[in-house]
Amino acid sequence: MSGHSKWATTKHRKAAQDAKRSALFSKLSRNITVAAKEGGDPNPDNNASLAAAIEKAKGYSLPKDKIKTAIDKAFGSGKDAANYETVVYEGYGPCGVAILCEALTDNRNRTAADVRAAFTHAGGNLGTSGSVSYMFERKGQIMVPKEIETGDKKHPMGPNGAAADEEEFEMAVIEAGGDDYEDADEEWIVYTQPSDLMAVKKTLEEQGVQVKGAEMTMEATTPATVTANDAKKVMRLVDKLEELEDLQNVYHTMDITEEIAAALDE
Repeated sequence: MSGHSKWATTKHRKAAQDAKRSALFSKLSRNITVAAKEGGDPNPDNNASLAAAIEKAKGYSLPKDKIKTAIDKAFGSGKDAANYETVVYEGYGPCGVAILCEALTDNRNRTAADVRAAFTHAGGNLGTSGSVSYMFERKGQIMVPKEIETGDKKHPMGPNGAAADEEEFEMAVIEAGGDDYEDADEEWIVYTQPSDLMAVKKTLEEQGVQVKGAEMTMEATTPATVTANDAKKVMRLVDKLEELEDLQNVYHTMDITEEIAAALDE
């Protein structure tokens, strides 16, 4: 196991999404609705996809009433019915960086036109199905804070069980069945096999470790090295794609090192 790696990429993505919170809430709600509908059950205990969608939403502080509304919408009728379908778009951005987009849309033609326009405007190319997906691997991702609120005015923050010590936390992750973890400043990021996500989360919680959120992600199997200037071109396309209401997730193979992340934050 390792205590390092992809955090710069994750942190930059989360910061960008947090800045667009209202749009993010809409996407998280749509994700819950589709997971509930496809799983055919409004109870997350019986619907693993819904459980993961709810955990992701909680990680971004989506209110409970919005979560309930999104689940209810999955089983509505008439104007309240949800008719979204999952579509994946693949292509290459500037400098040949592979980009994978996951969409939930009620109008495939509109979404395809918007995605194609974003790629073309940025100097990229929208590819065919399977053209870049082989460069990514789906993983489960769990966020674990190192410290949690204690309710004590003198000491408002305290250790989050085993998460306060790396050696103890590594043992906890191994025992829970996690694949890997990394140090993300104030929290740990635990990586799992997709099918193990909720089981690992539950086991960590049973060990007295509070979890901040859990979600599915796509990890580049062969990260592409780019210059700071090229990274800015790629991120302009990624940001443009993330602004599209129908796109849930945008992944890329660009290796965002600490130096690249600093350049992007300028």
